[in-house]
Formats: sequence, structure tokens, C-alpha cells
Amino acid sequence: MWAQEIVAGRPAWRHVPSGVVFRAVPGGTFRMGLSDAELEAVRAIERADGADDNLEAFFAGAVGARPVREVRVEPLLIARHPLTVAQVRHWLPEYEDSFAESASNTARLEVDLDDLLGALPFRLPSEAEWEYAARAGTTTLTFRGDGRPDEDQVLGDFSDEERTAAAENVFGLAAMGSANEICADVWIPHFTDAPADARPRTGDGPRVVRGGGGDLHPWQGCDEWLLLLSATRDEAQDFTAVRPAAPVPTSQGI
Repeated sequence: MWAQEIVAGRPAWRHVPSGVVFRAVPGGTFRMGLSDAELEAVRAIERADGADDNLEAFFAGAVGARPVREVRVEPLLIARHPLTVAQVRHWLPEYEDSFAESASNTARLEVDLDDLLGALPFRLPSEAEWEYAARAGTTTLTFRGDGRPDEDQVLGDFSDEERTAAAENVFGLAAMGSANEICADVWIPHFTDAPADARPRTGDGPRVVRGGGGDLHPWQGCDEWLLLLSATRDEAQDFTAVRPAAPVPTSQGI
């Protein structure tokens, strides 16, 4: 079911039936949430006239990604990028996507989401796993640093292997933050009493989504760059992308 290979110069696991490429993310601990240093970095961008509008609403909503806490994440596989239209059609052959210009675009699921999740042999990442994977060992606004992200960091078409490889973080993951990716957790508007491990928080209601900077492309000057930040989180609405996760294969599972 799994094949080990090298993709863009890095080790990868390919799910043979679907062709979806996964990266092995090592376990570790990290500080999850929007830190004081990151809030100050956003203020610095605003002071330097890097914001398109007043960011008062962003700072007021920062409680949704706080308090910052240390979280332990176990090793896992996570897809190199969100599932594309072509990849979704492996499980849902009749899938159509009104947002996509080609089959190599990120698939954005609406009424098909539950059908896809029921068909996938994988699980959704918890939002702790997602943020850990997005940060890839960094503590800055994005894995690229504390500068304002711009539109050239948005990636939603994976036909260009060179561009996809250039967009990877040190875990070999591309387009983290570009699409609003659904996580396993139910939406809770804070991290108070959240677990210190990466288990998803469960319950009734909408799930968490992470990212979304590319879902408003082309940008129209509404501070869409904030959706690319590693700690940005929201509740799922309308359409969503899927970046599946899986256990690291054993020798018996190869």
C-alpha cells in the first residue's frame, strides 16, 4: 500500500493506490498558539504601514489562538499538500469542483466533504498536528519568518513541481496556510484547558479550519495575509480543503 521514494530531494511515502505523497513528520514538542512575540510582529507590520486596514479586529480575536501552551506531537505522516481535484476523484469519481481551473488545483469540498471523509483510508490531522507541521520547528508568524506574507506564498496548483518544491518547509510540506484545511477538532474559541498532547478536541458543532490565504485570491487588500500565519484558526464554513494524515507505516504495512 505504501512505497518509499525520494520526492524533490526528500524522503517521502507514496500511497500507491491513490498516488498521494506524504511526508514523515518527526515527533516533538512545540509552543502552540499566537505568542506575544508573534502579536508584536503583527503590530510591527502594522506600524510599518504593512497592513491594508485597521487590525483591531485581528488583535481582539487573538484570544481564539491563546493561551499559548506546550504540546507534544507524536510522529505521523501528513500529505505533502492538500488533496487535488484529481486525487479526490480517486475516491469520488464524480467529484466536480466549481472553484478549480484544473485537476491539479486544490480540491475545495462542500456537500462532498462527508462522502470524501467516509471514503478516505486516512484521518484528518488534529489542529495541534497541523500547526506543528506548519511551523516546522519555527516560532515565527510563518516558517519563512516574521515578515508579512504576500501573494507569492499562496500555492493552489501543484502541476509545477519546481514551484511546489520551492514552497516546502523543512518538513517537506507545501502550501501550509494557502487553503482553509479542515482539522479533526471541533471549534472551540480558545485553548483554555486544551490537552498537552496532540489529541483533537471533540464534541458537537463545526470543525476547525486552518489557513485560507489562497481562498480569497486574487487578494483585494483586506489583509488576507493574516490567514497564512501558522497560528491562524477559524471555524469551518462553506467549503474546505483536506490534507490527510496517517500513522507512519511499519515494515508490515509497506
